[in-house]
Amino acid sequence: MSENIPSPEPGSALDAEPEAELEAEPTDGRLLRGARARRTITRHAVDVASLEGLDGLSFGRLATDLRVSKSGIQTLFRTKKDLHLATVEAARELFAGAVVRPAQTALPGAARLRLLIEQWIEYAEKPLFTGGCFWAANLPAFDSRPGPVRDALAHQHRQWLALLAGETRHAIDAGEIASLDPDLAAFQIDAVLNAANTALRLDEQEATSKARHVIEGLLARPA
Repeated sequence: MSENIPSPEPGSALDAEPEAELEAEPTDGRLLRGARARRTITRHAVDVASLEGLDGLSFGRLATDLRVSKSGIQTLFRTKKDLHLATVEAARELFAGAVVRPAQTALPGAARLRLLIEQWIEYAEKPLFTGGCFWAANLPAFDSRPGPVRDALAHQHRQWLALLAGETRHAIDAGEIASLDPDLAAFQIDAVLNAANTALRLDEQEATSKARHVIEGLLARPA
């Protein structure tokens, strides 16, 4: 979820293709194996961090879980901070593929905003990550800890809010919903979705229907 996005059009940083796909495909067999190993490790790391937070990650933990050598993981990531940053980026890529890019099939404005919300709810219900929303699990742990990991998490969260605000602004300009403050609406939608994520983790099955009801109240049509 990394630049502020004035309007959530395809091609934004939040919607960017995974880094491995942007770079030229390595032809060296060792590099290919290394790229595959990084994807496998970070995918598992995202699941662990969604359950236990990024602080639950260690080279030893991942080596044990994946039955690979600790030294091999250290060779790929060098430091725990690098592992954390790679995990945060992997979460962004997976979130974009599950939530952001599918919503681009809808027209800008109310339709795309509602599809973004539905894709987010599906992301939390499945859940895409074992412990539910990756940012809900990790932002509270890093919000008061300055550094690159906090910056990356906060940057992605700001992008998500900008995406919601941008589509809300489109909807207002098109007369699809009543006039309101797009940034405030994005803040409220995000808060409701995060509350629903927490409720789902506590087995409250009606959480998503309540979230939809609250959000639809925010997105009322013009009188």
